[in-house]
Amino acid sequence: MTSMTRLARAGGLRRGFAAAVLAVGAALAMVILLGFAGTSAALSSQPPVGLGTARSFAVLAGATVTNTGPSRISGDLGVSPGSAVTGFPPGQVNGTQHVADAVALQAQSDLTTAYNDAAGRTPATVVSADLGGQTLAPGVYKATSTMGLTGTVILDAQGDSNAVFVFQAGSSLITASSSTVRLIHGAQPCNVFWQVGSSATLGTNSTFVGSILALTSASVQTGTTVAGRVLARNGQVSLDTNTITRPACGGTTPPTTATPTTAATTSPTSTAPVPTVIEGGLASGQGPAPGDGSDRGALAVWLVGGLTGVALFGVGAGALLRRRSRNAA
Repeated sequence: MTSMTRLARAGGLRRGFAAAVLAVGAALAMVILLGFAGTSAALSSQPPVGLGTARSFAVLAGATVTNTGPSRISGDLGVSPGSAVTGFPPGQVNGTQHVADAVALQAQSDLTTAYNDAAGRTPATVVSADLGGQTLAPGVYKATSTMGLTGTVILDAQGDSNAVFVFQAGSSLITASSSTVRLIHGAQPCNVFWQVGSSATLGTNSTFVGSILALTSASVQTGTTVAGRVLARNGQVSLDTNTITRPACGGTTPPTTATPTTAATTSPTSTAPVPTVIEGGLASGQGPAPGDGSDRGALAVWLVGGLTGVALFGVGAGALLRRRSRNAA
């Protein structure tokens, strides 16, 4: 075999092997990039449930709204097609009351749309009947029948303030006395939604977060606070010495005042804190939550490391080819 022939074959070998190295490197880079992008997108894949004009309501019922004791409602209160609102005073509505008017009628229509939206969200993770003791990442969670809460459920936004949580209760939603919905790592009450296939009951002295979208009715028992909304399509909403504050994203709070308003009046502009449990740090006993800022940093390191590995592989392969070419010559 002549020297020219050997050189030609060595050159062809180098070109073929280099092409293979480039193909492998490109494939690995694509897998890494897609994995990183997919993981980041999963953190906020669900958009908020659009409430339309129902967004301004803290309490909305289909038949009646009843209240016992000095409840404090920050946000609008309404009923349609029913026309009965009782217990205000002693309850205070720091917003506008809409009783069987066009505004309440439109809000009920928008509530129906929002209810159907929340009920149709996928993919849904099937959860146990009792959410107590669990820490949940953003997403959609479904109970085929009754959804309950005993103790505390933690909703972890994983560093994403736009993270959305949607809960689908096949029939009723029932929380035990002194139960708590706790938010951490940037989770916001305005992005938590509870779609309830029949009726919701919040036990005494509960601390609840999110907007309830109930098909039938909702009962908020004595001493319970809600950072969210209590919205019922067809039945009544009953209250008893409660604090219900319509949430607003971005750290803003809805207007409130100590003076109750009457029908067709607007609320003053003073503010009050949102009664919820929100924490920016780690829960006791937890390490960094999967998918939070530290997780994104780890993914970035993985991406850089993977691409570096491909480059080193190419350099090593090139050196090997040069050595073989010199030996062949």
